[in-house]
Amino acid sequence: MPDPSVFTSTSPQRDPKRLPVLLRRAWYGLNQAFRQRVADLKITPDQFSILRWISEGDPQGLTQRAITDLMASDPNTITSTLARMEKAGFVQRRPHESDKRALRVRLLPKGRKVFEKARKAASELQHSILTALPEVQRDGFLEALQVIADACASATERPVKRQRS
Repeated sequence: MPDPSVFTSTSPQRDPKRLPVLLRRAWYGLNQAFRQRVADLKITPDQFSILRWISEGDPQGLTQRAITDLMASDPNTITSTLARMEKAGFVQRRPHESDKRALRVRLLPKGRKVFEKARKAASELQHSILTALPEVQRDGFLEALQVIADACASATERPVKRQRS
């Protein structure tokens, strides 16, 4: 067991009340717990997210650009992830019907089946994690987290004001 003083220090390197540290710890723990629960499905958390976005999106499929934006990722990462998913038989990429530069990504039956199993695991994990909070605080926590996520996204869209030395 770590020394409890590590978690109460005011030192910036050890202060657990810093937003980046807390978000990173929460994301990493959630990511690893989810990986364990879907290991038998042979998908990654990012692949699950892509399957979810496609499943919830336009029935004709989503463009790779839309998936990239929804995932808050870069195009090369999404392209390589989709290539692996296509090879596994989860999705199909076809030329967009009106934009010849774009590819539309559709969910295949195998992808739908894997998604449904993974969605059940994700739902159970979310419920399990949220039980750390009293039930009356859960919705408020998720709403506050949405506000923080939106503020983080907005921060990347604003130009950074540099102070002159």
